[in-house]
Amino acid sequence: MDLKLTPNLADPDAFYDELVAAHQGLEKSESDALNARLILVLCNHIGDRSVLSQALNAARQSKN
Repeated sequence: MDLKLTPNLADPDAFYDELVAAHQGLEKSESDALNARLILVLCNHIGDRSVLSQALNAARQSKN
């Protein structure tokens, strides 16, 4: 399986709002911890080590 880099999320604006809301009221360290937990949960869901490596490389190359 290859990493999908084209838009693939239904209703991305609603998800973004939900993500922002999940961080409301958190201190920076709590927000960072939430992001780390979310990343690990999603990595576990994906489960494909090759796809995860592709994602790491894509994220590392994208510095925006």
